[in-house]
Amino acid sequence: MQIKLLVEGGSMQPGPVLAQKLGPAGINIGKVISSVNDATKEFKGLKVPVELDVDTATKDFDVRVFSPPVSELLKKELGVDKGSGIQGKLQVANASIEQIISIAKQKRQNLLAKDFKSAVKSVLGTCTSLGVLVENKMPKDLAEDIDSGKFDEEINSQKTDTSPEKRKKLDEYFKEVHNKQEKRIELEKAAEEAEEAEAAAAAEGEAKPGADAGAEPGKEAAKPVAAGKEAAKPGAGKAEGASSEKKK
Repeated sequence: MQIKLLVEGGSMQPGPVLAQKLGPAGINIGKVISSVNDATKEFKGLKVPVELDVDTATKDFDVRVFSPPVSELLKKELGVDKGSGIQGKLQVANASIEQIISIAKQKRQNLLAKDFKSAVKSVLGTCTSLGVLVENKMPKDLAEDIDSGKFDEEINSQKTDTSPEKRKKLDEYFKEVHNKQEKRIELEKAAEEAEEAEAAAAAEGEAKPGADAGAEPGKEAAKPVAAGKEAAKPGAGKAEGASSEKKK
């Protein structure tokens, strides 16, 4: 029996989901947690795929640990907690080609790539979804540079070390990108708030004429009553005339 899990490296915890998966196998959950944490401790802080091979007769099991997903390796390599969430608009880091090569080497056996260059380009695809620049460029543009042979030396030698000087330049460039992003976000937020305020003012303005229109007919409706009072005066005049005739 095989049970597949995705766990936090070195920090697997008991819970309802785990109990639901392991319960039917009848194995000791505490023992599984201890074994998995020991097997995944080198991947601490990363999501790690794990597979348990369980002997249902003896309740013994073996733990097989697979390499973390490319996205997890990238986040660890670049020191970010999560991707941008706004693909193509918000960037979260600036990687070197050497860092991409390092991850391609770690995942080479799991990537469906015909050669190592294709494996590197596959990692670039994940950079796109996370919002990661590579060598100051969008991953798609960097892939074109790879196709043109610009990074053949680094890829063929599978170079994984980024020089301090290069790292500094990449960080400085990303700092500029980050500041521009922050300003753009502030402007977009201000514009959105202005639109909401304008819409609220327009809605309030539309409501006022309706209230005034309701008040005017009431005022006009009162006039016929006043006219009725005026109409009573001729009758009063006739009565006065009749009284005068009697006196005569």
